[in-house]
Amino acid sequence: MNTASKTAIVTGGSRGIGQAIAKRLAADGFAVVVGYAGNAARAQETVSTIRAQGGTAIATQADISDPEQVAALYESAQEAFSRIDVVVNNAGVMPVAPIALESLPELYQAVATNLHGTFLMMAHAARHLGEGGRFIALSSSVLAKNFPGYGPYIASKAGVEGLVHVFANELRGRGITVNAVAPGPVATELFRQGKSEEQIAQIVKQAPLERIGQPDDIASVVAFLAGSDGAWVNSQVLRANGGFA
Repeated sequence: MNTASKTAIVTGGSRGIGQAIAKRLAADGFAVVVGYAGNAARAQETVSTIRAQGGTAIATQADISDPEQVAALYESAQEAFSRIDVVVNNAGVMPVAPIALESLPELYQAVATNLHGTFLMMAHAARHLGEGGRFIALSSSVLAKNFPGYGPYIASKAGVEGLVHVFANELRGRGITVNAVAPGPVATELFRQGKSEEQIAQIVKQAPLERIGQPDDIASVVAFLAGSDGAWVNSQVLRANGGFA
């Protein structure tokens, strides 16, 4: 794919994996719409970094669980750049709670953002993406681990992977690929939250490569799917995890 004059939306682009993806796609020549839920300052930092490196980017606030805000995100991208070629739905939440009646708020939160949000992003992508377009969702390699306390999160991400396959079929004949990237443990604020250094060290040892992933590791896989080299990959879940699962 010749990325000149092409546009990518990256949700959750203000920090962590999303920020790395936004920067990488900008370096590859995409104009990037950095979607963020609440931290405007961090989103603007991402935009400023991209621009300082010669790229093009804007920041747009959007809670992907809100239909009106998702619609506004796509409209903002269309108005700014006149086209949308790649959508990377990275925004998500990871509540930890057991499968119990008192955990219903965590379940609803995970489903609202991770699953309902992906559904909304896909629905609008179907209207805006043209021939050669890409939709890339973020899932998680924790699906294969079944850790206690991850029920709400795993349920929502399993739904995301199911939607990827259906969406790929629904876009049949339009030349648009739909895939997911499922990271293993990645050195982000979200991953480190609530974990001791001992717990992190134990997790690191689970992968044969015996290191924790970096946001740029995931950004590289997304860039592959977004570019010309990934054109024949469709309806797949790429588990970028160093062999974690």
